Amino acid sequence: MDERVIISREPLNAETRLELQDGLITPAGRHYVRSHFPFPNPPEHIVISGSVRTARSVSFAELRALPARSALVTLECAGNGRSFLRPPAPGEQWGLGAVSTAEWTGVPLHRLLETYGLSGAVVEILFRGADSGTPPDVGSRIAFERSLPLSRALADDVLIAYAMNGAPIPREHGAPVRLVVPTWYGMASVKWLAEIVALEMPFRGFYQTDRYVSGATPLRAMKPRAVIVAPLEAVRAGAVTGVRGYAWSGQGAITRVELSTDGGASWHDAQLDPPAAPAAWRQWHREWTPSAGAFELVARATDATGEVQGLENRRDPLGYANNAAQPVRVDAR
Repeated sequence: MDERVIISREPLNAETRLELQDGLITPAGRHYVRSHFPFPNPPEHIVISGSVRTARSVSFAELRALPARSALVTLECAGNGRSFLRPPAPGEQWGLGAVSTAEWTGVPLHRLLETYGLSGAVVEILFRGADSGTPPDVGSRIAFERSLPLSRALADDVLIAYAMNGAPIPREHGAPVRLVVPTWYGMASVKWLAEIVALEMPFRGFYQTDRYVSGATPLRAMKPRAVIVAPLEAVRAGAVTGVRGYAWSGQGAITRVELSTDGGASWHDAQLDPPAAPAAWRQWHREWTPSAGAFELVARATDATGEVQGLENRRDPLGYANNAAQPVRVDAR
């Protein structure tokens, strides 16, 4: 069995196989991949420029010499769940596997920015990847680039990462260094990081204003979602069956997961494992003893803001943030 479900090969876009997920960490070879353009030649340094006291290039050796930290982070593509929309929305037709969790190691971004000094007029920090291409709606070659509000960029959890699960970051995940922005959809975590620019005005680039937006607002925190990873096929009637899965939200901690075995007619609380990290998914499980017949299993999550995962597909013109609970059909024989 392939380690991932290939959505497109050039550029490479691939889902993790959630049915293979065991434990919190997704191995690098199964972690989902989102690419907008072909893999670039890896950058040799990071250029820091814009409204800073000292504009210069930072070598990766210099970066690794700075104090580092590690964090367990769940990343999810904003288009996860797009394939369930009817009629289809434009974009990669992700199922539910455009999500994974890894341990990222690197330097907190604020340490680097503080070293080179920001002007008091800075409002956003722009991150530009080494990858570039010509999107159909643009007509000219552009890089993948996104910005963060200054307050988010300076938060302690934002990393310039150079290691994934204790090893150098693989090419498809953004080697040699990438940005990691916990709790936000994955488009914020710019791969193949080549430039950091301090801006005194909001960034208005293509991937900030034309894509990864909801209306006129750039997408940010992940919506709550629970997924079922087992069972996904026939089970034995009359036998105790363990139903399990994962739940996450970028808006706040997961506080509840409910399971329905009758397509949403009735709901029962699942047991949540203790949280492993503030920005990582939580495992959940519940025992179920089915009689003979066909069943529709559905799981839904609630986060600390009180938002409950919906049951109806969320229709966005570009297919973003469709976190609707998706049923799993299981036959008990």
